[in-house]
Amino acid sequence: MRSSARLVILGAVFVDLLGFTLVLPALPFYAAELGATGVWFGALVSAYAVAQFVAAPVLGRLSDRYGRRSVLLMALAGSAVSMALTGMAGSLGALLACRVLAGASGGSISVAQAYLADAVPADRRTQAMAQMGAAIGMAFMIGPAIGGVLAPLGFAVCAYVAAGLAAVNLVAALVWLPEPSRHRTPEEPPGASQEKSGRAPVALLAATGFLAMTAFVGMETTLAFLGRDRYGWDATAIGLALAAAGLALVIVQAGPVFLLARRWGDARVAAAGAVIMAACMAAVAVSATWWQCLAAVCLLAAGHGLLTPTVSSLMAVAGSPERRGARLGLGQSAEAAARVAGPAAAGLLFDVGAALPYLAGAASAVLAAVTVLSVPAREPVPEPEPEPEPRGAEGGV
Repeated sequence: MRSSARLVILGAVFVDLLGFTLVLPALPFYAAELGATGVWFGALVSAYAVAQFVAAPVLGRLSDRYGRRSVLLMALAGSAVSMALTGMAGSLGALLACRVLAGASGGSISVAQAYLADAVPADRRTQAMAQMGAAIGMAFMIGPAIGGVLAPLGFAVCAYVAAGLAAVNLVAALVWLPEPSRHRTPEEPPGASQEKSGRAPVALLAATGFLAMTAFVGMETTLAFLGRDRYGWDATAIGLALAAAGLALVIVQAGPVFLLARRWGDARVAAAGAVIMAACMAAVAVSATWWQCLAAVCLLAAGHGLLTPTVSSLMAVAGSPERRGARLGLGQSAEAAARVAGPAAAGLLFDVGAALPYLAGAASAVLAAVTVLSVPAREPVPEPEPEPEPRGAEGGV
């Protein structure tokens, strides 16, 4: 795979998520202007993840049949349209519909993962997944900061800037992103028998992603309340703590995870990440000082950074190459489900006791380690090595 194509796909994911996160700081205030109650705001927040839960497997299957590039371009166009319509939304119903469209378009992450898995050599697949995770983490760090700067100009400005970024992203992908060399899925693909035998590993890997993400979003949801009540943190301190956690995740995914996976294997590294998450969730529950809590949160994010790309890499090879998009879509759908259920469960537990979401998260992470280690070792399904694109393949539609 040409390095330029890899940069384009990673850049496309980064800019797509940058636009999505850019509107988040202003969203609660605009929703309040439209008369949103707590229930409405909860619906606006969860609508994205619910739509992603539904759309990710569908987009993955479509990319298996019609090609990664065409489906990815369709999703990027959806992101641009959804952001533009968000800026025009003058009612809660319209805003909710825009969030649904944005979430459905956000299901393209699994297609981008499949694109990389198709186009890079097998021994570089985990590295590619980690680089994508780092790009996503950087977007979630930088986007809200830009959104916070733009928020005083109004919610519509934030949305239109996000739409402009998405439009530029779409044009860049149209011009520079080639279709990776791959085989389209016939009615009964050559790897169908391997795919059927791989359903149990796929289910275990999806469960691993769900359990780990449930623990992680439980921390994200309740850390502000824990920090305020236990350590007297204000909004700035909470923001810095979450930014530090994001930086730890990006650093791990930018390099160490690939080196560890190459030495120890994806499954062992994923399990180690889950164990680190469990230990750090328990440490947050009992931390007596703010620096202990901050250190545990950063190490928790690092553990999550070890787990997510290795699980994605395992999912990519858990069956036939012809169904790779569907499998990765299922994995993304499982994580989206965790982003819906996890915050609600963590909030309910926090109301009972401040330590409970973290103890429950530790148990969830332990289960994630068990499930990923339960995935049976598989002989890799034969697939052709990626071929270099011919001259001119990077341009045009």
